[in-house]
Amino acid sequence: MTNKIKVSPSILASNFSKLGDEVAALAKAGADYIHVDVMDGHFVPNISMGPSIVRSVRDRTTIPFDVHLMIDPVEPYIDEFVKAGANIISIHPEANDNTEKCIDKIKAHNIKAGLAINPDTDWKVVLPFLDKLDIIVVMSVHPGFGGQKFIPSALKKLEALRKRLDETHPHVELEIDGGVNFENIESILNAGANVIVAGTTTFTGGEKEYANNISKLRG
Repeated sequence: MTNKIKVSPSILASNFSKLGDEVAALAKAGADYIHVDVMDGHFVPNISMGPSIVRSVRDRTTIPFDVHLMIDPVEPYIDEFVKAGANIISIHPEANDNTEKCIDKIKAHNIKAGLAINPDTDWKVVLPFLDKLDIIVVMSVHPGFGGQKFIPSALKKLEALRKRLDETHPHVELEIDGGVNFENIESILNAGANVIVAGTTTFTGGEKEYANNISKLRG
């Protein structure tokens, strides 16, 4: 496991009227990634943003864009998000696409590929793909909306994945996404997550608090 704890603020919780400024401010405050939640109103019950939004703010920072595709189908849209500036693309095995084909398509662009697993999905679903993955995203809320309460069973999933990754694939990052706050971050880090997605918590207090919030999320 890498010792560095990374923070990936979710811009779903940002002020969309000044999204470019928000991205720049997060980078200045020390964010490691910018987390982009893409929802289609079909795979999850909400609609968020597409590649044009990613493209429009890509030039506001050089830090990686961590794009989470909560869409179905996935495969037809991978190229567009790569062109828009995604550096990491995570997809869901619960979608109806051929998961391995989608991972291969992402990797063919020389960017990082991830699998995101929903709260009700067994963590072992990722095992056949570990050799090709750069990141695993454990969803600790049911995807679709920000501001939800953390699902505690995600901690056991993190622990099991951390044990397996340390044994066989220590380079693969382990990301937690959903309901992260200052009260549960210690238990999340202790369970083995090394990439922290946080939306509402990152933006609490406004721009003047971004750096402090990001620092606190590192534990």
